[in-house]
Amino acid sequence: MALIVQKFGGTSVADTTKILAAARKAIRETRAGNQVVMVVSAMGKQTDHLISLAKEISARPNTREMDMLMSTGEQVTIALMAIALESLGHKAVSFTGAQIGIRTDATYSKARIRSISTDRMRRALGEGKIVIAAGFQGVDDDLNITTLGRGGSDTTAVALAAALKADRCDIYTDVDGVYTTDPRIVPDARKLERISYDEMLELASMGAGVMHSRSIEFAKKFGVLVQVRSSFSDNPGTVIGPEPERDDMPVCGVALAKDEALVTIHGAPDKPGVCMKLFQKFADAKIPTDMIAQNSSSKGKTDVSFTVQSDDALKASDVAAKVVTEIEAESYEVDENVAKISAVGLGMEKQTGVAQKMFHALFERGVNIQMIATSDIKISALLKRDDAVEALRAVHAAFKLECEPTDEAPKTRSELKADANGSLENGVSANLISHLTGMEDVVVEGVALDDNQARFTLCDVPDRPGLAAEVFDKIAEGRAIVDMIVQSVGRDNLANITFTVAREEIDAVQRIADGICKSHGCRVESNPHVAKLTVRGSGLRSHTGLAYRMFKTLGDSGVNVSVISLSERCVGVVVDVEHGAVGQANLQKEFVEETL
Repeated sequence: MALIVQKFGGTSVADTTKILAAARKAIRETRAGNQVVMVVSAMGKQTDHLISLAKEISARPNTREMDMLMSTGEQVTIALMAIALESLGHKAVSFTGAQIGIRTDATYSKARIRSISTDRMRRALGEGKIVIAAGFQGVDDDLNITTLGRGGSDTTAVALAAALKADRCDIYTDVDGVYTTDPRIVPDARKLERISYDEMLELASMGAGVMHSRSIEFAKKFGVLVQVRSSFSDNPGTVIGPEPERDDMPVCGVALAKDEALVTIHGAPDKPGVCMKLFQKFADAKIPTDMIAQNSSSKGKTDVSFTVQSDDALKASDVAAKVVTEIEAESYEVDENVAKISAVGLGMEKQTGVAQKMFHALFERGVNIQMIATSDIKISALLKRDDAVEALRAVHAAFKLECEPTDEAPKTRSELKADANGSLENGVSANLISHLTGMEDVVVEGVALDDNQARFTLCDVPDRPGLAAEVFDKIAEGRAIVDMIVQSVGRDNLANITFTVAREEIDAVQRIADGICKSHGCRVESNPHVAKLTVRGSGLRSHTGLAYRMFKTLGDSGVNVSVISLSERCVGVVVDVEHGAVGQANLQKEFVEETL
């Protein structure tokens, strides 16, 4: 007998007719001989209605009371779902997050799950009942009701599947799977038959709204096989598991995040420990940061830019004002008129020229890039919000993502389930998971050192469309392979582009860089002896304290950071080569050895 977790979002339970339809899907699974746990969201726009009621009373309502208020939406749905199931002749029981035993930390509105008790659910399942669980909520150690933040019902569903060791977690929504991009913006977008955990994790965190990144963290960490499918049909959906759809394709999807804000700290002292203090404040405020870029140092000062979600812009502005005083920086600014385009794919690790193709696509549509940040399977570009839709279409077309894959048969669900279980049981994560104190604790699998790198920075390059495409075209002509790329926000319509290459290519790249700077009236700075430190795991971007811990560890070791790259599965920094081994040893001790 298989155990299936089914999650139904707000649009799937928006009225009683849809609630009855969802109930019939659950009953069909039980008639196939399976046990079923349903996780449901609040009906339709109920959550928005509750928020608007609170805002009519207070512009900044108390967060504890907001969680108390918000949790009522799911309580209505679970009761109606239980009534619907019983009206159709099946035994059912509804549970709130507290009744299930979902324990969280005490961070209201963004709580993280620490543990889940399965005893009550298993008893009900053993009695032949369908269990209906309220998504989005739990309780802290003092029994205060907490909510899990955006995508909380997805997180609840996959977390329950992990705790119950379910055979599959079906996420029912208003689309019939995961697409190469948002089909409402790009009609040619194609539904994927399957997608890997890492690819989905990056796409979800970069703006793909079909799943929330925290739920994919759970899936990857505990080997949960997830299927995204339509509430309104019985068509197969997209399977999220250990394997990509094709491992020879450089990009599997493109995501757009419109709700972004850019924070820049101007004139920060360029010395060890400054980044630690900066990101400590944002971590303390529970503000996730992304696309971190640090300008080349000038007269002992540097600019540090990073993005936050628009919802956090006001809070980020308050934090930045305090940070400027504490670290003795010059000033700060927050720009809310930005959006982020991200191309994601495991195939990037094996193919060159991916970034170059993306930059060309944007240039040909006249889109100017304000910032660039890359990781091993992701390229992100920050641009004006008005250019976002055109940019998304351009990048999707450039990689021909509308085309169906060929020459490879899709894996069956049983094969994918075996792969998921195997990766968990045989990989490093299984050892680390057994030592977790909380289910959502960050998992760091290792720290890598590449001490054969050289860093180049093109300083004060005219900030205009086509800049990045031109630079990396010339580098590609010289057959140099670029590793990390960061384009930071400049002043006075000037930008800095920093990238790393293997040390043996330094002479060829130096000639190329000198030529670029001669034609554009800029200057080049280089360091032929740098190292890249990479912390690998999952959910690294969404855990707000991780960047702080990393910078603190390096700062306490006297290691200064010159380049930063951040994604959900790795954080990379560039340091002077003589500090590489010390940095690796201390990061290993901080993130890996302490877990074991």
